[in-house]
Amino acid sequence: MVSRTEEGSAGSLTQLTEQLRQFAEEREWQQFHTPKNLAMALSGEVGELLAELQWLTPEQAAQVMTDPEAGARVRAEIGDVMIYLVRLADVLGIDLVTAATDKMADSARRYPVESARGSAAKARRS
Repeated sequence: MVSRTEEGSAGSLTQLTEQLRQFAEEREWQQFHTPKNLAMALSGEVGELLAELQWLTPEQAAQVMTDPEAGARVRAEIGDVMIYLVRLADVLGIDLVTAATDKMADSARRYPVESARGSAAKARRS
């Protein structure tokens, strides 16, 4: 389904979105790809990713990709999360890059460097 470029990347987010849309259309899965179903599937895949890291120490989690078997499982789960997130955004008509850029701008406003550096304190909504 996804061909790799020389750099090892699957290509752009736009290409991935189009490939996932075509994949679903070829199988007539659009009927199942409702926002609710995709969000539930995304949540399940995030849970599977969490399960791969759940009992690791922070140090072990940071090094998980050095273990070929564990790294392959984490990579596969992240792939699943990405697929469902991209598909959900496509079905809802959301540009993921714009949504992330807008969210980062909001976070920069809510967490100015001067007051947020080194702090995990949650900002109040405004």
